[in-house]
Amino acid sequence: MTAAHPLARLETLALIGIGGFAGSNLRYFSLGLLSDLQAVLLVNVLGCFVLGFLVYEAEYTDYIGRESRIVFTTGFLSSLTTYSTFAVQTATAAEPLVLVAVVAGNYGLGFVSVLGSRTLARRLRDRTSTVGGETA
Repeated sequence: MTAAHPLARLETLALIGIGGFAGSNLRYFSLGLLSDLQAVLLVNVLGCFVLGFLVYEAEYTDYIGRESRIVFTTGFLSSLTTYSTFAVQTATAAEPLVLVAVVAGNYGLGFVSVLGSRTLARRLRDRTSTVGGETA
């Protein structure tokens, strides 16, 4: 196993930082447009969809390079999504109905969005695996 050149590692770290900057700003702007509960649900479900797509895209087609996936997952998505705020919202929910809605919304819609992104990645694979009506 060869070690990456220090500048390559620095470039990756810088790109992760840029992705993190973009993700955290998108979350911040969503908090300005929606209620706290809605914004956290939106960013978590969106994050589940994008992460699911990146995972299944890597399995099915692998068009997006490893470094790009790292930038999106470690940088952008980990700054966009927020498990800690979801946990605090759950723990501080004053009404049982709100508690159930927060948990069911984040987990249920998150799971459904991963399944949707898997379907999208499969369609991408199927579309690219046929050339002129023949399977590649």
